[in-house]
Amino acid sequence: MTLGAAGPSGTGPSATAPVTAQVLPGWVQADGSRVAALELSLAPGWKTYWRAPGDAGIPPEFNWSESKNLGGVTIHWPTPQVFDTSGMRTLGYTDRLVIPLAIAPQRAGQPVHLNAEMNLGICSDICMPYALSFDAVLQGTDTRPTPAIAAALAQQPFTSDEGRVSAATCRVEPTADGLWIEARITMPSAGGAEVVVIEPGQPDIWVSEAESQRQGQDVVAVAEMMQVNGQMIALDRSAIRLTVLGTSHAVDIQGCTPD
Repeated sequence: MTLGAAGPSGTGPSATAPVTAQVLPGWVQADGSRVAALELSLAPGWKTYWRAPGDAGIPPEFNWSESKNLGGVTIHWPTPQVFDTSGMRTLGYTDRLVIPLAIAPQRAGQPVHLNAEMNLGICSDICMPYALSFDAVLQGTDTRPTPAIAAALAQQPFTSDEGRVSAATCRVEPTADGLWIEARITMPSAGGAEVVVIEPGQPDIWVSEAESQRQGQDVVAVAEMMQVNGQMIALDRSAIRLTVLGTSHAVDIQGCTPD
């Protein structure tokens, strides 16, 4: 297994790197798929970002194209922290981050060679893009869960059923630049001042930071949507992903219905 890191200058890894990574090989499941993970260690004072980082963050990107015997990868993100800096809200992680990966091999029972790159944003006094490369062969038949990966899986947001979501609606109205959207989620409180993140599920649509508030049994979030190329938006409500972040837990909701 080999790992490398390169900052904007491409100078390669060093003892003072703000983030380092390793692959946790994980275990094999009954269907022949594998649960593995990327473990990122951030230097004190540094943070990195969730899949939806907020307007001031840099979203992580993965390139798996050089891997071998890799049929598919599903990333399971642990619940992020909410950061408020100079009036800007971002979502991410500090210290240590374990990102579980559900890996489907093309040929069951054969090793999977992960040869990939992760481009991410990291932030301290300054924010910058950063690249991590990793090269690992995942093999063996161990079926015992790795504690660090199992713990990270347990830190995922609740599903709609687990969060007792009884309804999720999205009302949209046209604006001069795109769409205004109001998401209304009927569910018990997730604790504290809940933050709702709206992801459009379509890469060509930008969504502003949502304004969220609790209204009785509902948590309501309002945001603006724009098509990044300035075209009209063809919104697919079933692709919208809503995440409610509270102080006690988070809830992940896939899709919403018209109001």
